[in-house]
Amino acid sequence: MGESKSHKVYIALGTNLGNRLENLKTTIKLLPPAVRVKKVSPVYETPPWGYLNQADFLNQVLEAETRLTPEGLLVYLKDLEVQIGRRESFKYGPRIIDLDILFYDDLILETATLSIPHPKMHERAFVLVPLADINPDLRHPKFGRTVQDLLGSTDQGGIHLYQEGAN
Repeated sequence: MGESKSHKVYIALGTNLGNRLENLKTTIKLLPPAVRVKKVSPVYETPPWGYLNQADFLNQVLEAETRLTPEGLLVYLKDLEVQIGRRESFKYGPRIIDLDILFYDDLILETATLSIPHPKMHERAFVLVPLADINPDLRHPKFGRTVQDLLGSTDQGGIHLYQEGAN
């Protein structure tokens, strides 16, 4: 499952069930040692995407290092989701935590279970806004465009910095 070289990865976190902020904090605490967090974006409150009849999400992106293979990282993150309390639901439905691999170095990978870079991230401001906070000049290996440039092509309506206790 592991390998010797360290890889830079970007992971998106999203939650809209339970104590959303605590879900994000718990996830970040539980990622090590296999995933070593280097940078964490601010938290954003965002409207639901895909299925609209549900609570708003809190979204965040982190930059990390791992020695796991892409497949090993996917298994690790999915196991962590279950450990935190995620249950099977329908596509784009409510969830206690959702972890997505956005980038793994500059790898382009398409398998039956994993696509890197994340195939829909360039359409999702709820991913691009926090990602731009930690690395706006990061270049998408498929499109050759920076995160900041991709963000300029998305609708950012309804996305705002989350203020704890403001709701």
